[in-house]
Order: sequence, then structure tokens, then C-alpha cells
Amino acid sequence: MEYNFEFNSRRSCVLARNGMVATSQSLAAQAGLDVLKRGGNAADAAIATAAMMCVVEPVSNGIGGDCFALYFDAKTKQVTALNGSGRSAAASDAPSLRKQGLKQMPLYTGAAVTVPGVVRGWSDLLEKHGTQSLRELIQPAIETAKHGFPVTEWISQAWRLSEKKLLRSPDWNSGDKDNGAEQPSGAELLKDGRAPVAGEVIALPTMAETLQGIADEGAAYIYEGEFATKAANHVQSYGGWLTPEDFAQHEGEWVEPLSTEYHGVRLYECPPNGQGLAALIACNIANAGNLDRYDDADRLAHMIEFMRVGFDVAQKEVYDPKWAKVDKKHLTERAYGISRLVDIDASTANKGHVFGRTGNDTIYLSVVDGEGNACSWIQSCYMGVGTGLVVPGTGVSLQNRGAGFSLDKDHPNYLEPKKRPYHTIIPAMTTRGDDLHACFGIMGGHMQPQAHFQVLTHLLNGLNPQQALDAPRWQLVGHDAKLWLEPGFDRDIVRDLESRGYNIRTLDGFERIHMGGGQVIVRDAETGVLTGGSDPRKDGCAAGW
Repeated sequence: MEYNFEFNSRRSCVLARNGMVATSQSLAAQAGLDVLKRGGNAADAAIATAAMMCVVEPVSNGIGGDCFALYFDAKTKQVTALNGSGRSAAASDAPSLRKQGLKQMPLYTGAAVTVPGVVRGWSDLLEKHGTQSLRELIQPAIETAKHGFPVTEWISQAWRLSEKKLLRSPDWNSGDKDNGAEQPSGAELLKDGRAPVAGEVIALPTMAETLQGIADEGAAYIYEGEFATKAANHVQSYGGWLTPEDFAQHEGEWVEPLSTEYHGVRLYECPPNGQGLAALIACNIANAGNLDRYDDADRLAHMIEFMRVGFDVAQKEVYDPKWAKVDKKHLTERAYGISRLVDIDASTANKGHVFGRTGNDTIYLSVVDGEGNACSWIQSCYMGVGTGLVVPGTGVSLQNRGAGFSLDKDHPNYLEPKKRPYHTIIPAMTTRGDDLHACFGIMGGHMQPQAHFQVLTHLLNGLNPQQALDAPRWQLVGHDAKLWLEPGFDRDIVRDLESRGYNIRTLDGFERIHMGGGQVIVRDAETGVLTGGSDPRKDGCAAGW
């Protein structure tokens, strides 16, 4: 089947009281909802959904990637944050890469692979907040990988983009020197050596075996056994440094989230090494600047420039906090937001640098149970299937999160041993008073904080979750005042932005995948009613009962 990827239909919100799951593939949403129906809580349902997403959308996430989460505990009214990102190898060697003539981190070689944190993250969430076993929760994912599933339309198109990378095809222009000694094993994630088309059924038997190993042995299967040795050998054969010891030493980390007030709610984000700080800064400045006093064009121009300042701060402040234990809380306080207003001139587009290269492929899921517990969960291999280096016999493609490091020794994200890189994936959550307000996230590289800012603003301006996700988005890109817009913005506003100096490009059709794909669940504190929306730029849905 072929699709034109135009948005020609209207979606209504999904409403329920006993629980809801929203994600970018409907089979995964149903897997999580089944857990809620049999008495599991938000943490349990999140892991069942996350495991299923590794199977049904393997070109956006997987066992070889990383994760982050925010969790709202309905009893304590507390929000906790899980950093499930992996670290660089103990033997990481930036000077050796520079001697190869590289000025930036390679994207698709073994040097870009950091320890995958996803499976340890599953275990960590269940240990702290869950009520059911990992073995039980990932059974639907195992069965689906073993027996196959029909591929959905957006996912099939993304799969096609990863085909040559998985095969290390001779005509694949990676930009990296690929001297791998092993026969590429990426065909394990393909159907007869090619990407499946929409409507085709594909099974992933080697991934099913890996998931079964995790069910039998827990996270230790990935970090302490044969898998770690196989993965390390594969990475080293492609120029990387990971060892089984690097896998064995990996740990996730529960950390205190950062937050800021924004128009009557408190927005929570995971702290660095994640880029959620950029969204917090933009919201903080917008809160201080009172967006309501501007007309539509001026309002949008100010939001864009608030976001630019957010990225400017993030480029300096987002790195592994263990390399400089500097408190970031003052950056989210009202006084800081007020202080940055003097730096904003929205009358003329700023043509300076915004951020570096980025990936757009991730999965996000939102879960709220009937008691009001909520899990905002995100996992990714970064650029599609990451490096595309599939560990032979496992169905696991390894991430290229190491691309978030710098080879500039004076940069805070300089590649060093046992260090976490700058991370783009960020879950979000808001509270109103002591109660949960919204559990949400929008995927897509550096689009993510920009989309958090936009979608949350829409929600607080009276749009329902589906309307907030449907609304056209804008995205700052690279430098030279590049601005991407989706169809739907008033033509007078577009002309106004052009007059300010923005270099505008309109994205349509499948290109809109670059504008992120999100999920939103809002909870009414008085009635317990859950209202969910799911992004039309993806294949998924919100499912409730």
C-alpha cells in the first residue's frame, strides 16, 4: 500500500477514567492498556508499551538505545526523573579520532556507540514504581516479534530510509569511514533484504530471542552475559571501544527533575544531560514576558526568539553533570526569566548559530492509570536505527548517541571516558497545584523542546490535547535564521516573519515527520477524567478504558 501522508481527517480526543495509554503505534498502546485492565499501574503499562515499541517501530528505538522518564506518584504527589542514558566506553579516545582527520564525531561507526540504557531503565522503573514483573510485561512483545505484525504507513516509510544503513550498502553515503571487518547483520531487521512496505507482515525472530533472554534473566542478560560480549566485539570491529566491562558497570540514575512555572502550571523536565532545560528556559522567559500582550505575528516572533535563547543556554549548560556539579535550578526561576528579556529583539531574526546536527527518530509514550499515577517515557537509538550496527544474532541495532559528544577539548561535551553525551530525548509533565495536569512528550531531535513549548502553550490557551497536537508547528533549524513551518499558518503571519528576516521553508507530506510526533494525556483532578490525543504525524493512538 502507498500513502500520500496528507492530513485529511479529523480526530476526536479519547476520554476515559480507568486508565489511558498513548503512543505512536496502536498495537503497543493496546499492550499497555491490557496491563492497566488487569490491575497494573502506570509504570507496569509503560514498560509493556516500551517493549512492544522496540518490536513494532524498530526504526525509531530499540533495545540498543537509551531512555528517560518522569513519573508522577499519585499518593506522594511527587515527580521523579529517571536518567536511563548510557555512558561512553572507558577506553574512549578523542585524540585518535582527530588523528583520523575528523572534526566531528562519526555518526555510524563503533566510535558513536555508547552503552545502551533502555533495558536497565525498564528494570529501574519497575523496581521503584512497578507492581508486576519484567518477565510478564514483555511477553506480548516477544510473541509479536516471533509471530509477526503488519507494518503501519509512517513506520514503513521510515523503515525504507534505514534500509541502506542496515545493509551497509556500497551506495550508502554515510560520510563515515566504515572499515568494519564483519559481515553486516542488519538484514535481521529487514524482510528478505529490504524494508517492509505498509501492510506487509514482518517477524523479527532474533529480536524475539533477545527479548526472551531478558524475560528469563532480567537486565543482566544485556549487561552481564553473552550479549555484552557480542555487542562489544561488534562495536570494536567497527572502530569503537566498548568492552563487556563497560556494559557490566552501567547503571541508571534517579535524579531530581528541573521545573518552572508557566501560565498556572509547573512544567517538569529531566535535568542535563538531557536538553529539557531549553524548553524550561523558553517557558520561563515567556512567562516573564507575558505573551498575551502581543498580536499573533509578534507573539509568534517572540516565542521563536525565546526558544533561541533556550537553545543558547542549553548549548552551554547541557552536559554530563558529573563533569561539573553546577546547580541549574536558578535558570528555571522567575528572576532569570526576567533577566533574559533584555536579550530579546523579536523585530529582526537572529542569524546566529542555534544548534548542531540532530536526529529525528524516537518513540514516546504517555500512560496515566485510574489512580492518577503517570509515566512520561521516551526511548530512542537516535538517528533512526542509530549506527545501524546490528549485533549478530540478536536483532538489536546499537545507538549512535556518541554523536552528541564534541571533539573540541574545550567543549563541555568533549568525548571522555565513562561520560554521558548531550541527549535530545526528553519526556515532559505538568502539575497544577499538587495534582497531575498533563503527561506528554513530542519526539524529534532538537524539535523536542520547541514542540514542548508550542504544544503546552496551546493546551494552556484552551485547546484540547488533540487540537494542541494537530496545530501547525514551527521549528528553528541550524543557523542563518532558518525556520521551518507547516501548512496552516496564516499567510499574513508568514509574510510578517519573512519581513523580519526569517529564511522560511514549508514542510508538507512525509516531511512533516521532522516536526515531531507527540502524545498528550490530560487529567481532570476533580473527576479523574482522562483526555488523550495522539499525533497525526505518526501511526498511533490514545487508548483508554
